Amino acid sequence: MDFVKALIPGTLLTLVVCGILGPNRSKGGYLYIFHQTASNDISFYWSWTLFIAATGLSWALFAMTPK
Repeated sequence: MDFVKALIPGTLLTLVVCGILGPNRSKGGYLYIFHQTASNDISFYWSWTLFIAATGLSWALFAMTPK
């Protein structure tokens, strides 16, 4: 259950960081930030590397938190 809860902060952190770096034409080095189009009206900047790292960090924090 901790992993499912970690998806939300991982997604939010990725969208915020990519939303700042992406419009400035930065690829983010190892992060490889790219422009993703979901449909004709919806497009955003995304990085799978950052998403995996942020979700892993969130998962670790949720797992260490006493229940």
